[in-house]
Amino acid sequence: MSAATLVPVALLGALVGVVVPLVARRFTTVPSPRRVSGWLSPPLAAAVFVGLAAALGDDPALPVFLAVAAVGLVLALVDLACLRLPDALVLTAGALALGGLTSVALLTDTSGRLVGALAGAAVAGAAHVLLAVLPGSRLGFGDVKLAGVLGLPLGWLGRDALLAGLFLPHLLHGAVVLGLLAARRVRRGTLLPFGPALLAGAWLATVVR
Repeated sequence: MSAATLVPVALLGALVGVVVPLVARRFTTVPSPRRVSGWLSPPLAAAVFVGLAAALGDDPALPVFLAVAAVGLVLALVDLACLRLPDALVLTAGALALGGLTSVALLTDTSGRLVGALAGAAVAGAAHVLLAVLPGSRLGFGDVKLAGVLGLPLGWLGRDALLAGLFLPHLLHGAVVLGLLAARRVRRGTLLPFGPALLAGAWLATVVR
């Protein structure tokens, strides 16, 4: 995809980034949620959109990935603010992914990729269910549901993207936790959101596949 083509994608992402904090605020229902700077959203969303467009090129599923990313940005902000992954947002992302990829598969006669997407959701969901029930696990079932949803686009891209999307979130989260512990910003028992790591890992798996 040419640089000229990426400019409108970046502008679209920036526009989405303006809306993201406004939508996220509607889902931060705890009395005193952690404050997360909303001014970062437009450039972050633009970068997310450009990365996806550059990686996927002329893949007809690109609009689906962008739609899921837009909801993902809201989810990340809500989880950072109050340690929640609201079902309404997770289900919206899932409906966009499943409905969008099903439509693309039917229109382009690529049913095999849809099977891969469904398999990816099953594998990602099952893997995180197992992690969630391990003794001492801090993985919530909101994280499990989000992992299953993200398995759809990752499975659409193939096995390598799916495996990377399963591994990278835990690597990113572990690095952040170690950094915060070293800086004495958190304690060993501090609860930290995992949703942003899931989303960032899925994005990275898509971009570097």
